[in-house]
Amino acid sequence: VQLQASGGGLVQAGGSLKLSCAASGRTLSSYAMAWFRQAPGKEREIVATIARGSTTYYADFVKGRFTISRDNAKNTVYLQMNSLKPDDTAVYYCATRRQLGVAMTTYEYDYWGQGTQVTVSS
Repeated sequence: VQLQASGGGLVQAGGSLKLSCAASGRTLSSYAMAWFRQAPGKEREIVATIARGSTTYYADFVKGRFTISRDNAKNTVYLQMNSLKPDDTAVYYCATRRQLGVAMTTYEYDYWGQGTQVTVSS
């Protein structure tokens, strides 16, 4: 399984970015997917998940601003990020698991994308 994350960049506070995570070797619609982020000096934290049935979960700090979605035809998961804040600055990673269900910790995910840098200026 290979995951390719893209879409990061530099944006001003209040702006938007859309991250993509394209998969090969796996049909994403059959497994849960997650986005994590890691800021300098901090632990990697979960941002959002999408289950097989498209049920979603969001960390409190992104609720109402970020949206996770999946395009089954493109085998790609997205993270639409609106109203970005400087605190959102981090490397963002997509991940999936060998098991079918959703999980909330980094230890439960087996496959990771390479990360894409998001920088929000004030």
